[in-house]
Amino acid sequence: MKRVAEAPEEMGDPGQEPKAGRKADRSSREEDSLREQDILTRAREVFRIEADSVLAVAERLDERFVAAAQRMLDVAGRIVVSGVGKSGLVARKIASTLASTGTPALFLHPVEGAHGDVGVLLRGDLLLAVSRSGDSDELVALLPAVQRLDIPVIALTGELESPLARQAEVVLDVSVREEACPHDLSPTASSAAAMAMGDALAMTLVRLRDLQAEDLARLHPGGLIGRRLLWRVDDVMVRGDEMPMLHPDAGLDEAMHAIAHRRGTVPIVDDAERVIGVMTAGDLTRFAGEHPGFLSHAVSEAMNRSPKTVASGTLATEALAQMEAFGIMAIPVVEDTGRLVGIVHLHDLLRARVR
Repeated sequence: MKRVAEAPEEMGDPGQEPKAGRKADRSSREEDSLREQDILTRAREVFRIEADSVLAVAERLDERFVAAAQRMLDVAGRIVVSGVGKSGLVARKIASTLASTGTPALFLHPVEGAHGDVGVLLRGDLLLAVSRSGDSDELVALLPAVQRLDIPVIALTGELESPLARQAEVVLDVSVREEACPHDLSPTASSAAAMAMGDALAMTLVRLRDLQAEDLARLHPGGLIGRRLLWRVDDVMVRGDEMPMLHPDAGLDEAMHAIAHRRGTVPIVDDAERVIGVMTAGDLTRFAGEHPGFLSHAVSEAMNRSPKTVASGTLATEALAQMEAFGIMAIPVVEDTGRLVGIVHLHDLLRARVR
Protein backbone atom coordinates (compact mmCIF):
# COMPACT_ATOMS: atom_id res chain seq x y z
CA MET A 1 0.00 0.00 0.00
CA LYS A 2 1.23 3.42 -0.97
CA ARG A 3 1.71 5.76 2.00
CA VAL A 4 0.60 9.39 1.83
CA ALA A 5 3.42 11.75 2.82
CA GLU A 6 2.74 13.41 6.12
CA ALA A 7 2.45 17.22 6.18
CA PRO A 8 5.03 19.18 8.12
CA GLU A 9 4.06 19.80 11.68
CA GLU A 10 4.06 23.60 11.25
CA MET A 11 2.49 24.77 8.05
CA GLY A 12 1.20 28.18 9.07
CA ASP A 13 -0.75 30.63 6.92
CA PRO A 14 0.71 30.71 3.38
CA GLY A 15 0.36 34.50 3.37
CA GLN A 16 1.91 34.93 6.80
CA GLU A 17 5.51 36.01 7.22
CA PRO A 18 7.76 33.31 8.74
CA LYS A 19 8.56 33.74 12.41
CA ALA A 20 12.26 34.06 11.71
CA GLY A 21 11.55 36.91 9.30
CA ARG A 22 9.37 38.71 11.85
CA LYS A 23 12.09 38.44 14.47
CA ALA A 24 14.66 39.80 12.03
CA ASP A 25 12.48 42.78 11.13
CA ARG A 26 11.79 43.53 14.79
CA SER A 27 15.47 43.33 15.57
CA SER A 28 16.26 45.64 12.64
CA ARG A 29 13.69 48.19 13.83
CA GLU A 30 15.09 48.07 17.34
CA GLU A 31 18.59 48.62 16.01
CA ASP A 32 17.40 51.59 13.93
CA SER A 33 15.67 53.05 16.97
CA LEU A 34 18.79 52.64 19.10
CA ARG A 35 20.88 54.23 16.36
CA GLU A 36 18.51 57.23 16.15
CA GLN A 37 18.65 57.66 19.92
CA ASP A 38 22.44 57.49 19.83
CA ILE A 39 22.56 60.18 17.13
CA LEU A 40 20.25 62.46 19.12
CA THR A 41 22.17 61.85 22.33
CA ARG A 42 25.44 62.80 20.67
CA ALA A 43 23.89 65.91 19.09
CA ARG A 44 22.45 67.04 22.44
CA GLU A 45 25.84 66.53 24.03
CA VAL A 46 27.35 69.00 21.54
CA PHE A 47 24.69 71.57 22.44
CA ARG A 48 25.28 70.99 26.15
CA ILE A 49 29.06 71.37 25.90
CA GLU A 50 28.83 74.54 23.82
CA ALA A 51 26.11 76.08 26.01
CA ASP A 52 28.06 75.30 29.18
CA SER A 53 31.21 76.78 27.63
CA VAL A 54 29.49 80.03 26.70
CA LEU A 55 27.92 80.33 30.16
CA ALA A 56 31.30 79.70 31.80
CA VAL A 57 32.81 82.57 29.78
CA ALA A 58 29.91 84.80 30.84
CA GLU A 59 30.59 83.97 34.49
CA ARG A 60 34.22 85.07 34.10
CA LEU A 61 33.40 88.52 32.70
CA ASP A 62 35.00 91.23 34.80
CA GLU A 63 36.58 94.66 34.59
CA ARG A 64 38.60 93.57 31.56
CA PHE A 65 35.39 93.36 29.52
CA VAL A 66 34.39 96.82 30.74
CA ALA A 67 37.80 98.17 29.71
CA ALA A 68 37.56 96.53 26.27
CA ALA A 69 34.08 97.91 25.62
CA GLN A 70 35.10 101.39 26.73
CA ARG A 71 38.25 101.26 24.59
CA MET A 72 36.19 100.25 21.55
CA LEU A 73 33.64 102.98 22.26
CA ASP A 74 36.32 105.66 22.44
CA VAL A 75 38.36 104.60 19.39
CA ALA A 76 38.72 107.41 16.85
CA GLY A 77 39.13 105.11 13.85
CA ARG A 78 37.88 101.63 13.02
CA ILE A 79 37.82 98.30 14.79
CA VAL A 80 40.04 96.02 12.69
CA VAL A 81 39.24 92.38 13.50
CA SER A 82 41.72 89.67 12.60
CA GLY A 83 42.18 85.94 12.99
CA VAL A 84 43.15 82.86 11.00
CA GLY A 85 41.48 79.48 10.48
CA LYS A 86 38.29 78.94 12.47
CA SER A 87 39.18 82.01 14.53
CA GLY A 88 39.37 83.93 11.28
CA LEU A 89 35.80 82.94 10.43
CA VAL A 90 34.70 84.06 13.89
CA ALA A 91 36.60 87.33 13.39
CA ARG A 92 34.80 87.94 10.08
CA LYS A 93 31.46 87.51 11.78
CA ILE A 94 32.41 89.82 14.65
CA ALA A 95 33.53 92.51 12.18
CA SER A 96 30.28 92.15 10.27
CA THR A 97 28.18 92.37 13.44
CA LEU A 98 30.04 95.47 14.64
CA ALA A 99 29.67 97.22 11.27
CA SER A 100 25.98 96.39 11.03
CA THR A 101 25.28 97.74 14.51
CA GLY A 102 26.89 101.14 14.17
CA THR A 103 30.56 100.48 14.96
CA PRO A 104 32.91 101.07 11.98
CA ALA A 105 34.75 97.77 11.56
CA LEU A 106 36.51 95.63 8.97
CA PHE A 107 38.14 92.23 8.77
CA LEU A 108 41.87 91.91 8.01
CA HIS A 109 43.18 88.48 7.09
CA PRO A 110 46.60 88.18 8.79
CA VAL A 111 48.13 86.35 5.82
CA GLU A 112 46.99 89.06 3.41
CA GLY A 113 48.14 91.60 5.97
CA ALA A 114 51.66 90.19 5.83
CA HIS A 115 51.59 90.64 2.05
CA GLY A 116 50.61 94.28 1.89
CA ASP A 117 47.10 94.58 3.31
CA VAL A 118 48.53 95.79 6.60
CA GLY A 119 48.37 99.14 4.81
CA VAL A 120 44.67 99.37 5.72
CA LEU A 121 45.70 99.98 9.33
CA LEU A 122 45.69 103.64 10.33
CA ARG A 123 46.60 105.52 13.46
CA GLY A 124 43.48 105.77 15.56
CA ASP A 125 42.34 102.22 14.73
CA LEU A 126 42.05 99.37 17.22
CA LEU A 127 42.97 95.73 16.55
CA LEU A 128 40.63 93.06 17.90
CA ALA A 129 42.63 89.84 17.53
CA VAL A 130 40.88 86.46 17.79
CA SER A 131 42.97 83.34 18.43
CA ARG A 132 42.19 80.24 20.43
CA SER A 133 45.87 79.51 21.07
CA GLY A 134 47.13 83.09 20.97
CA ASP A 135 50.16 81.74 19.16
CA SER A 136 49.25 81.62 15.46
CA ASP A 137 52.30 82.72 13.49
CA GLU A 138 50.27 84.71 10.95
CA LEU A 139 48.50 86.78 13.60
CA VAL A 140 51.55 87.36 15.77
CA ALA A 141 53.42 88.55 12.65
CA LEU A 142 50.99 91.49 12.41
CA LEU A 143 51.86 92.83 15.84
CA PRO A 144 55.09 94.71 14.95
CA ALA A 145 53.23 96.74 12.30
CA VAL A 146 50.45 97.40 14.79
CA GLN A 147 52.92 98.57 17.40
CA ARG A 148 54.64 100.93 14.96
CA LEU A 149 51.32 102.68 14.40
CA ASP A 150 50.61 102.75 18.14
CA ILE A 151 47.38 100.78 17.57
CA PRO A 152 45.98 99.23 20.77
CA VAL A 153 45.24 95.50 20.76
CA ILE A 154 42.37 93.66 22.41
CA ALA A 155 42.83 89.88 22.38
CA LEU A 156 40.12 87.23 22.46
CA THR A 157 42.06 84.11 23.35
CA GLY A 158 41.93 80.93 25.36
CA GLU A 159 45.58 81.16 26.41
CA LEU A 160 46.26 84.04 28.79
CA GLU A 161 50.05 83.59 28.74
CA SER A 162 50.38 83.36 24.95
CA PRO A 163 52.47 85.74 22.78
CA LEU A 164 49.28 87.51 21.67
CA ALA A 165 48.02 87.93 25.22
CA ARG A 166 51.37 89.33 26.41
CA GLN A 167 51.29 92.06 23.77
CA ALA A 168 47.61 93.00 24.13
CA GLU A 169 46.34 95.99 26.05
CA VAL A 170 43.25 94.05 27.16
CA VAL A 171 42.86 90.26 27.19
CA LEU A 172 39.40 88.69 27.17
CA ASP A 173 39.40 85.08 28.36
CA VAL A 174 37.44 82.81 26.00
CA SER A 175 39.02 79.54 27.15
CA VAL A 176 36.83 76.43 27.38
CA ARG A 177 37.15 73.28 29.44
CA GLU A 178 36.58 71.02 26.45
CA GLU A 179 35.66 71.11 22.80
CA ALA A 180 32.49 69.42 21.56
CA CYS A 181 34.69 67.41 19.21
CA PRO A 182 34.83 63.79 20.45
CA HIS A 183 38.63 64.00 20.19
CA ASP A 184 38.74 67.42 21.89
CA LEU A 185 40.54 68.85 18.87
CA SER A 186 38.33 70.64 16.36
CA PRO A 187 37.40 74.20 17.46
CA THR A 188 33.71 74.00 18.37
CA ALA A 189 32.99 75.16 21.91
CA SER A 190 35.90 77.61 21.70
CA SER A 191 34.49 79.09 18.48
CA ALA A 192 31.07 79.46 20.09
CA ALA A 193 32.62 81.18 23.12
CA ALA A 194 34.61 83.63 21.00
CA MET A 195 31.54 84.36 18.86
CA ALA A 196 29.46 85.06 21.95
CA MET A 197 32.16 87.38 23.31
CA GLY A 198 32.13 89.33 20.05
CA ASP A 199 28.36 89.59 20.14
CA ALA A 200 28.50 90.77 23.76
CA LEU A 201 30.94 93.53 22.81
CA ALA A 202 28.86 94.61 19.81
CA MET A 203 25.57 94.69 21.72
CA THR A 204 27.18 96.54 24.63
CA LEU A 205 28.33 99.21 22.19
CA VAL A 206 24.77 99.50 20.83
CA ARG A 207 23.60 100.21 24.38
CA LEU A 208 26.43 102.62 25.16
CA ARG A 209 25.70 104.58 21.97
CA ASP A 210 21.97 104.52 22.74
CA LEU A 211 21.23 103.39 19.19
CA GLN A 212 17.53 103.03 18.45
CA ALA A 213 15.80 100.54 16.17
CA GLU A 214 15.54 103.16 13.42
CA ASP A 215 19.30 103.75 13.58
CA LEU A 216 19.97 100.05 13.07
CA ALA A 217 17.39 99.82 10.29
CA ARG A 218 19.27 102.44 8.27
CA LEU A 219 22.21 100.05 8.22
CA HIS A 220 20.00 97.31 6.71
CA PRO A 221 18.06 99.12 3.96
CA GLY A 222 17.69 96.07 1.74
CA GLY A 223 16.82 93.38 4.25
CA LEU A 224 14.02 92.33 6.54
CA ILE A 225 15.16 94.70 9.30
CA GLY A 226 15.01 97.64 6.90
CA ARG A 227 11.57 96.69 5.61
CA ARG A 228 10.25 96.35 9.14
CA LEU A 229 11.73 99.54 10.55
CA LEU A 230 12.11 101.89 7.61
CA TRP A 231 9.16 101.25 5.32
CA ARG A 232 6.20 103.53 5.91
CA VAL A 233 2.64 103.27 4.64
CA ASP A 234 3.53 106.04 2.17
CA ASP A 235 5.96 103.61 0.48
CA VAL A 236 3.27 101.06 -0.39
CA MET A 237 -0.07 102.89 -0.40
CA VAL A 238 -2.26 103.56 -3.42
CA ARG A 239 -2.52 107.28 -4.14
CA GLY A 240 -3.56 109.81 -6.77
CA ASP A 241 -5.86 108.64 -9.56
CA GLU A 242 -5.65 105.04 -8.34
CA MET A 243 -7.03 105.99 -4.92
CA PRO A 244 -10.77 105.34 -4.54
CA MET A 245 -13.06 107.77 -2.71
CA LEU A 246 -16.74 108.64 -2.66
CA HIS A 247 -18.88 111.36 -1.09
CA PRO A 248 -21.65 110.31 1.32
CA ASP A 249 -24.41 111.42 -1.04
CA ALA A 250 -23.19 109.11 -3.82
CA GLY A 251 -25.51 106.24 -4.73
CA LEU A 252 -24.83 102.67 -3.73
CA ASP A 253 -24.69 101.78 -7.41
CA GLU A 254 -21.54 103.96 -7.59
CA ALA A 255 -20.22 102.34 -4.44
CA MET A 256 -20.76 98.85 -5.87
CA HIS A 257 -18.85 99.82 -9.02
CA ALA A 258 -16.01 101.38 -6.99
CA ILE A 259 -15.76 98.38 -4.67
CA ALA A 260 -15.59 95.98 -7.59
CA HIS A 261 -12.90 97.95 -9.41
CA ARG A 262 -10.96 99.37 -6.43
CA ARG A 263 -10.11 96.21 -4.53
CA GLY A 264 -13.01 96.01 -2.12
CA THR A 265 -12.62 99.09 0.10
CA VAL A 266 -13.66 102.67 -0.62
CA PRO A 267 -13.08 105.60 1.80
CA ILE A 268 -15.96 108.05 2.15
CA VAL A 269 -14.91 111.71 2.42
CA ASP A 270 -16.51 115.11 3.00
CA ASP A 271 -16.04 118.19 0.83
CA ALA A 272 -12.58 118.77 2.32
CA GLU A 273 -11.67 115.13 1.52
CA ARG A 274 -11.54 114.25 5.22
CA VAL A 275 -12.37 110.61 5.90
CA ILE A 276 -15.77 110.27 7.56
CA GLY A 277 -16.48 106.65 6.76
CA VAL A 278 -15.57 103.62 4.73
CA MET A 279 -17.51 101.26 2.49
CA THR A 280 -16.48 97.66 1.99
CA ALA A 281 -17.97 94.72 0.13
CA GLY A 282 -19.13 93.39 3.49
CA ASP A 283 -20.93 96.64 4.36
CA LEU A 284 -22.67 96.63 1.00
CA THR A 285 -23.70 92.97 1.29
CA ARG A 286 -25.15 93.42 4.77
CA PHE A 287 -27.11 96.53 3.71
CA ALA A 288 -28.40 94.81 0.56
CA GLY A 289 -29.70 91.89 2.65
CA GLU A 290 -31.81 94.28 4.72
CA HIS A 291 -32.93 96.62 1.89
CA PRO A 292 -34.20 94.89 -1.29
CA GLY A 293 -34.02 98.10 -3.32
CA PHE A 294 -30.60 99.02 -1.96
CA LEU A 295 -29.26 100.56 -5.16
CA SER A 296 -31.58 103.54 -4.72
CA HIS A 297 -30.04 104.38 -1.33
CA ALA A 298 -27.12 106.73 -0.62
CA VAL A 299 -23.68 105.67 0.56
CA SER A 300 -24.22 107.53 3.85
CA GLU A 301 -26.90 105.01 4.83
CA ALA A 302 -24.68 101.96 4.45
CA MET A 303 -21.15 103.14 5.22
CA ASN A 304 -19.18 102.34 8.36
CA ARG A 305 -19.09 105.64 10.29
CA SER A 306 -16.23 104.56 12.57
CA PRO A 307 -13.47 103.78 10.08
CA LYS A 308 -9.97 102.71 11.08
CA THR A 309 -7.28 105.00 9.66
CA VAL A 310 -3.52 105.44 9.97
CA ALA A 311 -1.51 108.63 9.76
CA SER A 312 0.83 109.34 6.89
CA GLY A 313 4.33 108.32 7.99
CA THR A 314 3.12 105.37 10.07
CA LEU A 315 5.38 102.32 9.96
CA ALA A 316 4.08 99.77 7.49
CA THR A 317 4.38 97.07 10.17
CA GLU A 318 2.10 99.08 12.47
CA ALA A 319 -0.53 99.40 9.75
CA LEU A 320 -0.29 95.67 9.12
CA ALA A 321 -0.77 94.96 12.83
CA GLN A 322 -3.93 97.10 12.90
CA MET A 323 -5.35 95.40 9.83
CA GLU A 324 -4.73 91.96 11.30
CA ALA A 325 -6.15 92.99 14.69
CA PHE A 326 -9.40 94.34 13.21
CA GLY A 327 -9.72 91.82 10.39
CA ILE A 328 -9.73 94.40 7.58
CA MET A 329 -8.17 94.19 4.13
CA ALA A 330 -7.34 97.88 3.63
CA ILE A 331 -6.96 101.03 5.68
CA PRO A 332 -7.11 104.71 4.62
CA VAL A 333 -4.02 106.86 5.16
CA VAL A 334 -4.70 110.41 6.34
CA GLU A 335 -2.86 113.65 7.07
CA ASP A 336 -3.01 115.38 10.46
CA THR A 337 -6.20 117.15 9.37
CA GLY A 338 -7.86 113.86 8.51
CA ARG A 339 -7.62 114.47 4.75
CA LEU A 340 -7.29 111.29 2.72
CA VAL A 341 -3.89 110.89 1.05
CA GLY A 342 -3.88 107.18 0.22
CA ILE A 343 -5.08 103.71 1.03
CA VAL A 344 -2.88 100.75 1.94
CA HIS A 345 -3.96 97.21 1.14
CA LEU A 346 -3.01 94.05 3.01
CA HIS A 347 -1.89 92.37 -0.20
CA ASP A 348 0.50 95.23 -0.98
CA LEU A 349 2.08 94.92 2.46
CA LEU A 350 2.49 91.17 2.10
CA ARG A 351 3.85 91.56 -1.43
CA ALA A 352 6.44 93.99 -0.05
CA ARG A 353 7.29 91.32 2.58
CA VAL A 354 6.50 93.64 5.46
CA ARG A 355 5.95 91.40 8.50
